[in-house]
Formats: sequence, structure tokens, C-alpha cells
Amino acid sequence: MARHTRIFNFIAIALLLFISSTLTNAQPSAQQRQWLAQAERHERDGWIYLRVYGSPRAMGFQHGYLLAKEIAVSLRAARQDWEYNSGMSWEWLVDHGHAILLPRIDSVSLAELDGIVEGLKTAGVATTRAEIITYNGIIELDGYWWPGIKDSLNVQTPDRPRQMCSSFIVTGSMTPDGGIVLGHNTMTSYISADCNIILDIHPDAGHRILMQGTPGWIHSGTDFFITDAGLIGSETTIGGFSGFDKNGIPEFVRFRRATQRASTIDEWCAIMRDGNNGGYANAWLIGDINTREIARLELGLRHVAMERTKDGYYVGSNIAENLQILRHETKSSETDIRISDVARRVRWKQLMREHKGKITIDLAKQFEGEHVDTYLGQERLGARSLCAHWDYETTDPTEPPYDPSGTVDAKVVDSRMAKDMSFAARWGSGCGTPFDADAFLAQHPQFEWMTGILRSRASHPWAIFRAGE
Repeated sequence: MARHTRIFNFIAIALLLFISSTLTNAQPSAQQRQWLAQAERHERDGWIYLRVYGSPRAMGFQHGYLLAKEIAVSLRAARQDWEYNSGMSWEWLVDHGHAILLPRIDSVSLAELDGIVEGLKTAGVATTRAEIITYNGIIELDGYWWPGIKDSLNVQTPDRPRQMCSSFIVTGSMTPDGGIVLGHNTMTSYISADCNIILDIHPDAGHRILMQGTPGWIHSGTDFFITDAGLIGSETTIGGFSGFDKNGIPEFVRFRRATQRASTIDEWCAIMRDGNNGGYANAWLIGDINTREIARLELGLRHVAMERTKDGYYVGSNIAENLQILRHETKSSETDIRISDVARRVRWKQLMREHKGKITIDLAKQFEGEHVDTYLGQERLGARSLCAHWDYETTDPTEPPYDPSGTVDAKVVDSRMAKDMSFAARWGSGCGTPFDADAFLAQHPQFEWMTGILRSRASHPWAIFRAGE
């Protein structure tokens, strides 16, 4: 079976090389062909699995070349989204974003970014280093730097909600075997729902990583990961946050550095704190399957909070738990249960109490796909459930009615799976509800500007992915 798989992979890569050279007249060099022979791409249940291997430049080239089509689509969506919502050109953002981010990117990260550019160009996708750097930092630029400078440019557009998620991590008496269980789903605008990449990163230095990713990013963005050091993690964005230090290290650089280099929770958190720029401020849920310890790192800009335990739970729903961060760095209310963040926070704590001692992978899947609205006290498709659907919602005071955003996936892992470098994932939504972009735009013409970048998502089953498959 292994021999047949290697033959199939060789034929598939050869076919990709032939198609690319036919369409672009760009023939990969001998070294580039050697790099591609060490990589692997296949698709299953809505996901694209991509294994990259070797030096930073080699891994970047494999990534850029084998995901060229997906990166081109994602770049187009990012450009259209930015230009519509800001009224500024994409080129303006690239110029400013590159100037802010480049000075604090280390040589290892830069080599991988350059490899992505090289891979894209070889596959016939025109781009630049400046664009790919800006694209990797788009969350922190658009969501954290831009709100702080747009008033000085007389731009009146309101601040937009950032990436949001629902996540929990438990250990000790919370589970039948005393091990760790982690669950996470991604909540985002449907036009940026391109995070259906399973990245298997096998570097020549540092720890192997299996994580959810986005085409063209050296980081994750959704930040669900496991490493061969025994670390597992996820995050939820701290809602209502403001603050950005352009002299700090970009969040996307710190995340990748921490995840590849760290062997313990302390090491991971120390790297994330060092040079913190406030960009993409998150509550990080981290576990160590070797010690069964879990932690929550809330990383603001001026304040940082760290909690840890070997018996208990932490949850994330976009409300800061630390009062200094909540009161001094956010505008969020932790009591207005009409708001999705608060309703989901209440629901997480209900579930943790109700299922103490019984939480398993199967229950984690149910949690990440459930529709209990704690404000209305009923099950419904809407914004206030752990599996959120703003495209069905009319009563959330923070969003326009029927906003095309919500949960686009779900992932779960426990200690046993993490030891095997594997996790279970579902693409489309946490509950399996599909999304038809054409039907949505026909019914809600107020969002017609999204035509061409709003993509449908089918209903898919749960699938298990492993490093090295």
C-alpha cells in the first residue's frame, strides 16, 4: 500500500508540474522539483491536507506552489473586502502594512514567506513579498492598526468585529480518564471562510505541527494546533479590544515561532508575550498532554493574565475574563446576554457544570455544533449559540440583520489523539448546516457587493487527520 501511495503521489505531482508548465511556461528548477517531491496535497470532506517539509524556504515554496489556486482566490477576497469596507486601495494597505510589519519579522519567517512568493510565481500567480507579508498580517492590520489611524484620515467607517470563536479545554476530574479534551470552532465572515487547510508542518528545525490553516499564511489564523512536543491549543478573540503597537512583533510571527519552538506551556506563553504588539488580541487555551496541565493566557496589550490548572476547565467566547483587560482594554459588557459573546459564555459554564466528569470527544463535537440560545431559552439557528449563524439572526444588537457570518467549522482533540498527532475536524459549520451563497445573495441583495467572493459551503461529515498521512 505504501509503495502504491508513493507512486500515486509521484504521478500527481508530475501532472501538477506538467499542467503548470503548460499554462505558465514556468518550469520548476531541479531543486524546486525535489522540494515538491517531499510534499503532499490531497482533499477530503471539504478539507485540503497539505504536508510541507524541510527548510523554511522549501516549505514556503511547497505551500505557495501547491495551494496557488486557493491563495489567488483568498487574495482576491481580501482585496475586495478591504477596499469595500475601508474605501482605501489594496495597494495603499500593502505599502503601509509591509512598512510596519517587515522590520520585526525574523529571518526564518521571512525565508518561508519568500518561499511562498516563489512558489506562487512559479505556479503563475503574480504577487510580491510586500503583498504576502501584508496578507499574513491582515487580521492585525485591519482589526487593530487601522481603527487607530482611520480617524486621522477622515474615514468614518465603523470598526468591524474581529475573528470570533467558541472554545473550551478541560482536564482532570472533568473527563472520564483524567486527560485533556479541547474543542474549538471558527466564527468569521463567510467571505473569509477559506480556513479549510490542514497544515502538516515538518520543519528541519523545531517541532512538527498539525494545525488548521489559511492558504498563503505561515501561521494559522484560527489557531487550532497540536505539536509533537505534546502541546495542544486554540484561541478565542478578545472582543471589543483596542490597542496596537506598530513597533512590536507581529502576532502571526510570534504564534508560528512559539508553536514550532516551544516544548512546554511556559515556553509557548513566554514567546507569545515577548514583543507583544497587541495585534489579534486573544484568550489562548493551551494544554500539555504530558503533564495534563491546561492554561489560559489572555494577551492584551497593556495587561496580561495567566491561569493554569491540572483539574478543571477554561472556556473562551470573546469576553475577557481578566477584569483589568476587560475594563481597561475593551468596550465589552459581560452581562448583556443579548450579545452573542455573553450568551455563549453563559452556555459554556452551564455545559461544564452539567457534564463534569463525562466530557469526551463525542461530547466535544456536540458542544461545538449546538444551538441553545441562553437569552431566549430555546434552540434556534442564530447568533447566540456556540455554533453561531448570524445569517439567520435579526435581533443581535452588534450586527446588521442576516449578516453572512458565523461558524464555519469545528475541531476536537483529546490526549490520546494528540499523542498520535491527529485530530477530528468538520468543515462547513459545526452543526453541518450548509450555506448557499447564490441563494443568500438573491434573498438579501443588501450584500450584493460580496458577489464573486462569497462562497457556498456544503455539509460535510467529521473527518480525522493525522500528521504524515
